[in-house]
Amino acid sequence: MSRDADNRAQFHPENHENDHFLLTTVVGSYPKPKWLNRAKDLSEDEEARFDADNLAEAYDDASEVITHEHERAGLDTVVDGEMRRNEMVEFFAHRIDGYEFNGPVKVWGHNYFDKPSVASEVEYDEPWLVDEFEFTRDVASRPVKVPITGPYTLANWSFNEAYENEEELAYDLADLVNLEIEKLVEAGARYVQIDEPALATTPDDHAIVGECLERIADGIPDEVRIGLHVCYGDYSRIYPELNEFPIDEFDVELCNGDYEQIDVFTEPEFEPDLALGVVDAHTAEVEPVEEIKENIKQGLKVVPPEKLTISPDCGLKLLPRDIAYGKMENMVTAAREVEAELDAGEIDLDAPVPTAD
Repeated sequence: MSRDADNRAQFHPENHENDHFLLTTVVGSYPKPKWLNRAKDLSEDEEARFDADNLAEAYDDASEVITHEHERAGLDTVVDGEMRRNEMVEFFAHRIDGYEFNGPVKVWGHNYFDKPSVASEVEYDEPWLVDEFEFTRDVASRPVKVPITGPYTLANWSFNEAYENEEELAYDLADLVNLEIEKLVEAGARYVQIDEPALATTPDDHAIVGECLERIADGIPDEVRIGLHVCYGDYSRIYPELNEFPIDEFDVELCNGDYEQIDVFTEPEFEPDLALGVVDAHTAEVEPVEEIKENIKQGLKVVPPEKLTISPDCGLKLLPRDIAYGKMENMVTAAREVEAELDAGEIDLDAPVPTAD
């Protein structure tokens, strides 16, 4: 139940070199400059005389640097790399009334997650991302995408101490996300991505996510592009149900699994636009352009070129920064070369695309 996927036209550059256009973007997170991590450490050191204003300036500088890095790589739509964010649930929980923190929880090995608790009914107080978006918008020369952690993941990855069940919590959170998007739209945002990684681990709850998305999209103008990002799961358990979601674009991780699940989305017909992961966010090596081109062609098994968006599998924040940049740069080059081959009629869209080995 795509809303209005024609809204992708607003991201088509005026001076685009090819007739075909594959929209290029990133999922969201990106490696932080080492000096930003050092600045954060200094801000927590009482003897360092590095105060909140200094840290705010460091975040601004990092956001500008990474936004321009995305533009230098050639991306059609950019993100600030989530420089001001720490963990995708914790960041929002600190900004939503009703959440509290009681200390870190061990999740695996020696890794800890500051898992929040919902202690009372969640409420919307001040905007969560508007300042972040406005800053990025002002320093960017290309359209800016805004990733938001989805209500289902915010509910599922928290302790629920206030609601009868997780479903009711997710619906209240969805209403808050709707309010936040309204504020972002007022500030000029036209591309919003809802991140729901929890759906991949509990796919039987796709109906809850569908209702959350209905609440999120309620009243949002059609010219605002709404994407849904899901990663690492058995997608056959959410397809074709996701065709009923009120989204313009479905962003999915498939490169890491060598596109073994690509055929899941071919029957019945895939309705929203497809944002396909074509570089692996979990390998610290830059894929060659030719390899990425073959990955892009996997997406043409599912949707025609005018409905295909090119993206990494997931956020790139755990990679070395030079590797992350190389992946983006090669990804854009591969997309432009595939466009040119489509223009020249060198790619037969009716021919089956070989399954990756």
